[in-house]
Amino acid sequence: MARRTDAELTELATELDDWADRVDPDTVKVDYTDDLRAVADAADAVQAANARLVEAVAIARAHGRSWNRIAIPLGVSRQAARERFDRLVSPEEAP
Repeated sequence: MARRTDAELTELATELDDWADRVDPDTVKVDYTDDLRAVADAADAVQAANARLVEAVAIARAHGRSWNRIAIPLGVSRQAARERFDRLVSPEEAP
């Protein structure tokens, strides 16, 4: 999806404000959204957990742990651990 320009965003915000002014809170139907909130919360938790996992792997690598040692608590092979985390925790090599 293409990024919107500031002018487009301003126009959309104005349209939303106009619509909100016309809505009657006593007659508008609001869908039950607790289930969708639960999905969003779970997705946020997964992202936070993944960030903590990458950080923990980076710390283990900084302490000299081998990919084999890191793979054991992950329950994966050494190769799988390295393929998943190496580019995320290793500093970029200079060209």
